[in-house]
Amino acid sequence: MAIDPRRLLLLRDVARAGSISAAARAVGWTQPAVSQHLARLERDAGGPLLLRGPAGVTPTEAGRALLRRADVVAAELHAAEEELAALHGLRGGRVRLVAFPSAAATLVPRALGALAAAHPDVEVGLEQAEPPEALAAVAAGDADLALVFGYDGPPAGLGALAWRPVLEEPVHLVLPPGPPGPAEAADLADLAELADEDWIGGCVRCRTHLVERCEAAGFTPTVRHSSDDYVVVQNLVARGLGVTVLPASALAAYRHPAVRVVPLAALGRRHVGVAHRPGADAVPAFAALVAEVMAAGREQPRPALR
Repeated sequence: MAIDPRRLLLLRDVARAGSISAAARAVGWTQPAVSQHLARLERDAGGPLLLRGPAGVTPTEAGRALLRRADVVAAELHAAEEELAALHGLRGGRVRLVAFPSAAATLVPRALGALAAAHPDVEVGLEQAEPPEALAAVAAGDADLALVFGYDGPPAGLGALAWRPVLEEPVHLVLPPGPPGPAEAADLADLAELADEDWIGGCVRCRTHLVERCEAAGFTPTVRHSSDDYVVVQNLVARGLGVTVLPASALAAYRHPAVRVVPLAALGRRHVGVAHRPGADAVPAFAALVAEVMAAGREQPRPALR
């Protein structure tokens, strides 16, 4: 059985579009042409790959297996195009980057600014996403580089992707304004002193880390509010609506003037790094971007504590 990679990628287009007609419009083909290629692919595969219905198409088990391979093919073809461009003397290239919010606000602008100065013909397309979505995009061939994080180690879900650490950063308590008391920076020695406070949680991974650290200190926090926006979280804290924890990069991106930031070793550290498909670092444009991200990590400013 020989599978035509062009038809495999067409199957991917149809599955993503949800229907043959939508995929035909996206790729600029006629619907009969798409149907003919899919029929030939199904003959080569030895059985149906898509179930057709009034609401669109659904991949069969065999179709899902081929779609997983289609993601690999798409990623490898993109890497091949970039390598060929470099071999033909092209100084530029295009890299698709996905980054989580606080990195997109701090590390990424410095890295892209330095890259633009050193390699003005390199084009970077940036999208913002949390680590699970960013890793999935790289694995599916929809992105080349994911800037992601994990608490107390690399993130879960790396699978076969390569991991390169960029920086480790502390996680800090963020407290409301107020007169000195048991929660003041000079006196706070144990997370358990905040057991009776209302808490504000962040994204799923950040909230999970918060609960784990509080439980290790002997209590389960009352998470009254949740937001993955560090600006929203700090504004809630500044109004006295709870306490929270934030990593240093979130506080470097935005620091509310009224909140108090308290270092506490019991909160652990966040590990930030880049994930990519093995071999992608052979592409010059990709390698140049990674180098600038690593340099930006070394220059990451620390938030002021008080």
